[in-house]
Amino acid sequence: MKKKKKNKHKIPGNPAKYKGQKLPYAKLRMLVLETIQKSNSPTWTASQLLKKLRIANSKPDIKRVLDALVKHEKITEKEEGVYASLVRSKKSKPQGKPVKVVGKNVYEGKVDMTRSGAAYVIVEEMEEDVYVPARYVGGAMNKDIVRVDVLPPRRGKKAEGRIIEVVTRSLQQVMGTLKLYKRFGVVVPDRMNIHFDIIIPLEHVGEAADGDKVVVKITDWTQSSPSGEVVHVLGATGSHELEMQSILIHNGFNLAWPEEVIDECISLPEGIPEVEIEKRRDFRGVTTFTIDPITAKDFDDALSIRTLENGNTEVGVHIADVSHYVKPGTALDKEAYLRSTSVYLVDRVCPMLPEKLSNELCSLRPHEESLCYSAVFEFDEKHKVVDRWFGRTVIYSDHRFSYEGAQEVLDAGEGQFIDELKTLSKIAASLRKKKYKDGAITFETDELQFRVDELGQTLEIFVKERLDVHLLIEDFMLLANREVATLMHNKGKSKEIPFPYRVHDVPDPDRLQDFQRFARELGFSLKIDTPKQISQSFNKLAAAAKEDEKLRLLEPLAIRTMAKAVYTTNNIGHYGLAFDYYTHFTSPIRRYSDVLVHRILDANLEGVYREKKDRLEVMCKHISDRERAAMNAERESIKYKQMEYLKEKVGQEFEGVISGVIDSGIFVELVESRAEGMISFRTMGGGFYMTAPYTAGSRTGETYTIGQPVRVRIRRIDMTARQMDLELVDTESAEPKEGRVFKKVKGRKRK
Repeated sequence: MKKKKKNKHKIPGNPAKYKGQKLPYAKLRMLVLETIQKSNSPTWTASQLLKKLRIANSKPDIKRVLDALVKHEKITEKEEGVYASLVRSKKSKPQGKPVKVVGKNVYEGKVDMTRSGAAYVIVEEMEEDVYVPARYVGGAMNKDIVRVDVLPPRRGKKAEGRIIEVVTRSLQQVMGTLKLYKRFGVVVPDRMNIHFDIIIPLEHVGEAADGDKVVVKITDWTQSSPSGEVVHVLGATGSHELEMQSILIHNGFNLAWPEEVIDECISLPEGIPEVEIEKRRDFRGVTTFTIDPITAKDFDDALSIRTLENGNTEVGVHIADVSHYVKPGTALDKEAYLRSTSVYLVDRVCPMLPEKLSNELCSLRPHEESLCYSAVFEFDEKHKVVDRWFGRTVIYSDHRFSYEGAQEVLDAGEGQFIDELKTLSKIAASLRKKKYKDGAITFETDELQFRVDELGQTLEIFVKERLDVHLLIEDFMLLANREVATLMHNKGKSKEIPFPYRVHDVPDPDRLQDFQRFARELGFSLKIDTPKQISQSFNKLAAAAKEDEKLRLLEPLAIRTMAKAVYTTNNIGHYGLAFDYYTHFTSPIRRYSDVLVHRILDANLEGVYREKKDRLEVMCKHISDRERAAMNAERESIKYKQMEYLKEKVGQEFEGVISGVIDSGIFVELVESRAEGMISFRTMGGGFYMTAPYTAGSRTGETYTIGQPVRVRIRRIDMTARQMDLELVDTESAEPKEGRVFKKVKGRKRK
């Protein structure tokens, strides 16, 4: 068993002796760290620690300590609110799964780099991570996949290893500052966990000048310091363009396409040869149209509809056949897998596929023939699916609807394709009703929309309105995704066919109990004894939040109690949608998971094809990781644009709603922009402090709690940290708002 490194500070020892006490910060920090490191449990939440320690400190106290331990790299945050030791000395070993041993004492794993330059190599199947001193890191970077030679532990020391090979690089590009010398240039990376500079030969500096912010592609790792070439010269520090680009780079997304990808795109044929059409089911004579956002440039799904001779209705869900153009092993395929997803920042898209594919060859544009992969369903008069077909097709799109345009036709009861839209709407409503009856959860978080000028500066912030036609499209996409997954499961019943499912686990019990107590404080009762009770309670909350602004703040907190959806070959169903089998089939232009699904489905329609499960699981994990990185980038861009919008409004007053309370102050969400800032207790006067979970009070009896409307003034905005400091102005004049208090515009991004 791995021994702990001695700490120069005194460890509190037996935690039982602190039962009922409120510990000071330093002692609490030591106790929390020791508890996590010595525990058999691989992960901890703040609630679990509070229950385990049985001390008088509050949950925010624990959370503050946990965040500080993460910042100082004593522990790691596996996902939001879930923490684990970097030592993991007692992590349980999974049963029935062999350790990935490359050679004697050589293992393969992922690098978890520390700021000191040392690293841990995480080998998932091993009981403990391998500590690698800085001198043995060998040029590996954070999140690289490496091979590590584990050395015999010395007496009294933890087991150590040395990295002998980097198998896969996590980053191909690095952002930093260029320094020019007589014979070469050097790029100093911005990121603190990259512990080396990058040498740039003068012939690869391009137009960059000394002191420029640049993006460098690393081309040679064989030297003591890697070398590379400048691929982008960025703007001045603090500029809007630089910030948006840095968000993409720091989350691992390339700004430009490799030359070989561009070359392959150029060589792709423009037209559709007749020999290809003859291989496919022909839908060109069937009424077909797309429904997308008004600003969309790529259209990756279309619906066809017709009445069959037996009186039933046939609906085709037609998806751009990306797999026809992007073949395994090509440069296009490798780059698409590397990115795995398109990234939607506030003012731009970083696409998974080059424009020639995403906006041209694979886009189902109106009045053009297109190659598709389709799921076709036959519905009886009760809107029940009685037959289904899957395969490659060719379509002709008769019309391009925007969401708003299709909704106007439905609302007016007349217009182009009104009969088809009415029928689709009725069938979609039946599918939706059954989904909710089976236990699906209805939560929908508001999506912000930013109106920007030609320079990218934010002029206005809105929240998009959810239209009935959004639901129509969503219901048919969900149907296709579910039916494809069900088909693949059934085909592999006797012997599993590895397949990338989209799964969603049940909520974490501890988080759920915390949320139940909080909801009760705001007057809403939740039943959480069974998964069905949970979904029913959440749906009731979603309905109640439309009438009560205070309850609206519960919706994002409820979502945080749930597990995150991921891609995996190990199907456990999708709890949030109440589907036993689910996958992603409908967006291959922007999701690599869907490209994989198309390939595996196609290979199994006529025969049986089994991808190696271990290889497919590695791909699923990579795609899930890239999805999380894209979500993080999108959140960062929203936060930056909110602060950018408000930085000229320092000193102005706004209506807000209290969204959180911690030991040091109150968080307030501004009604107009949905930006969140903090009021420090130091600025409030009257000796305010946290008196109970989610509540602040003073010695005079005045209290503030989550959901309470307040009026605030912006004191300061820190663009670098994306933080806003507020001060309380007047609570007497702030009256509760009825229903939604935020200006809305039409349109909504799809799931």
